[in-house]
Amino acid sequence: MPMIAPLAADRFQSFSTEHLALMGVAVLGCVAAVALGRRLARGDAGTETRVRRGLALAILAFTIPLQVLQLLPGDFDLGTSLPLQVCDLSWMLAALALWTRHPGACALLYFWATTLVTQAIVTPSLQEAFPDPRWWMFWGMHFASVWAMVLLVTLGERPTWRGYRVAVAVTFGWVVAMMTFNAVSGANYGYLNRKPSVSSPLDLLGPWPGYVAIEIAVIATAWALLTLPWVLGRRTPSHADRADRADRADRGDRRGLRDAAV
Repeated sequence: MPMIAPLAADRFQSFSTEHLALMGVAVLGCVAAVALGRRLARGDAGTETRVRRGLALAILAFTIPLQVLQLLPGDFDLGTSLPLQVCDLSWMLAALALWTRHPGACALLYFWATTLVTQAIVTPSLQEAFPDPRWWMFWGMHFASVWAMVLLVTLGERPTWRGYRVAVAVTFGWVVAMMTFNAVSGANYGYLNRKPSVSSPLDLLGPWPGYVAIEIAVIATAWALLTLPWVLGRRTPSHADRADRADRADRGDRRGLRDAAV
């Protein structure tokens, strides 16, 4: 009798058809976030605020119940259940940034989502397969963080050097706090005390603790490079700005000629 293939694998497999499809969903969500952001930017402020805050509430409604499940006695694991990873904190940050559009929250979300959260989508440290609640939590919180970041950038929340400094300081504080907690508890949040069991970019950075220092330097450099184009873009006047200034100058010259003629 031929064997019937299971509907889902026992464990999530990186770079499987499922994983590639999920990365495709992430990209399509970013495209949709850009389209939504452009539409909201052309509309009235009240609609934009209501949509943002509705999305913030949707993130909370999706993630909080799944987070609570991980804290219940039957599912609790000190090393994985606490929402202490950057990706866990990012969905909370996404909800806050969507609700308030606070510059600091938006800046931190931008840097975390473009690098650390995106890296987790490409190289997920996930064992649970569909439809396990942790599977839903993992992909939901990562997608929500990235899509919220794209929407806010489209609405005009662009990074600055001030935001860069805030992000570096907050992240360094998180690193110190997590390394301390890991040393006391035996956990490994942030993979700051040992590398993940699956292949990851950390494998290229050498042994502990050197890879932590290298990772911090690489991330700080990457964030600076992700800030630079936006800063230069604000300093360089656009074609429309130059044309507008030239038009105003031309009108001023014509007024001056008329005044001189009078």
